[in-house]
Amino acid sequence: MKVSVLTTLYYSSAYVHEFYNRCLVSVKKTGWEYEFIFVNDGSPDDSLQKAVDLTKTDQNCKVIDLSRNFGHAKAIMTGLHHCAGDYVFLIDCDLEEDPELLDLFWERIQADKSLDVVYGTQIKRRGGWFERTSGWLFYKLVSTLTSVDYPSNSLTARIMTKRYVDAVTLYRERELEIWGVFVLSGFNQLAIPVNKGFKGSTTYTFRRKLGVAIDAITSLSNRPLYFTFVIGFLSFFFACVNVTVIVYKKLFLDVDIEGWASTLASIWLVGGMILFVLGIFGIYLSKMFNEIKARPLSIIKKIYRKNDHTS
Repeated sequence: MKVSVLTTLYYSSAYVHEFYNRCLVSVKKTGWEYEFIFVNDGSPDDSLQKAVDLTKTDQNCKVIDLSRNFGHAKAIMTGLHHCAGDYVFLIDCDLEEDPELLDLFWERIQADKSLDVVYGTQIKRRGGWFERTSGWLFYKLVSTLTSVDYPSNSLTARIMTKRYVDAVTLYRERELEIWGVFVLSGFNQLAIPVNKGFKGSTTYTFRRKLGVAIDAITSLSNRPLYFTFVIGFLSFFFACVNVTVIVYKKLFLDVDIEGWASTLASIWLVGGMILFVLGIFGIYLSKMFNEIKARPLSIIKKIYRKNDHTS
């Protein structure tokens, strides 16, 4: 019986050794065999070398070096394909999520054999008011416009059974929204409120959050396409009402309808709606374009192990 510890590396040089040492203490408490899977997602610092150094002293460590930066979600999915454990503990390497969460998650998943996933959610979202507000808007928007019960403020940190991981890796889409896939895979999942650290800054700007929200919505749901139908129907309905009122006033009340401002406003309104709808169609077409090309989710440059540093 084995536990796999999976993490990704990107600007993680300052955290690799402490992360490994703290996780090692927790994973040894399980009494099971273990393995560490480090996926280097094209990190420009020396994170790769520090992880490779661990493979020289611990034969249970493996480093998967990707050919470039493919993104957090794709790096995670690549790692899941290489995990051999009966349980997989997934966690970010930056120590904002305590490696000791494994102790808590392990206790809960062993106490209830019906569980396949135990994951953490933030008790209180960190950052300033803008970060908290934009985060709340992100989850609200995604949950409203998709059919997925998107968990708010969830952490990367989670422990998963092998059968659940096998189900997750069945998803082959290139436009990967892995947090939605975690939900879509089903099984019995338990959320546990935990504290999360904060480094004082975040790379998730409002622009990036907006981009992630658009990707999540269009990857998980076709509801925006139905939304465009509603917009078109309402526009047509109100246009018909407006024309009817104009004709009635002209024929029965002998009132001339004049004014360039109202005409211009109507043109802008209809033109804006058309561009908005075309934009939604364009996003879906771009995703279809990427899926049809069937490019690989990621490319592995090399796999490092203690006794075999060849891929």
